[in-house]
Amino acid sequence: MSENASVTITRQSGYQFLVDFGHDLPTLLADEPTPLGEGSGPAPDHMLLAAVANCLSASLLFALQKFKQDPGTLVATATPVMGRNAEKRLRIEAINVKLELGQPASDIEHLDRVLDQFEAFCTVSMSVREGIAINVQVQDGAGVLIKG
Repeated sequence: MSENASVTITRQSGYQFLVDFGHDLPTLLADEPTPLGEGSGPAPDHMLLAAVANCLSASLLFALQKFKQDPGTLVATATPVMGRNAEKRLRIEAINVKLELGQPASDIEHLDRVLDQFEAFCTVSMSVREGIAINVQVQDGAGVLIKG
């Protein structure tokens, strides 16, 4: 990811937001599930799960290709473990990711070394694991910074 990468989110209506990734990439409609939204697109928790699963998949593929190995089909399923914090607010407490290779393990050379190192290549999952400082600013319609 480029250090200059950013994503712009613009409210369309209700809880629907248009996600613009820039760089001529297609936009994505995000929406909260009912009863808040209409469920017409992925919700923020879906996108977090997708980011973690995609990054781990790409990291596993990268580690395999370092040894000139092909996993065949690679499928990742990310499932959240939901819970409530002390204030009773819903939180993702953990993310379980299952990665499925399309080849038998016996057909993949150096798999033990790959499995020992691939997670370290994943920028997203390693960042989420360590925690990310999120600095928030709020600006009003006149361009005045009202928080931050």
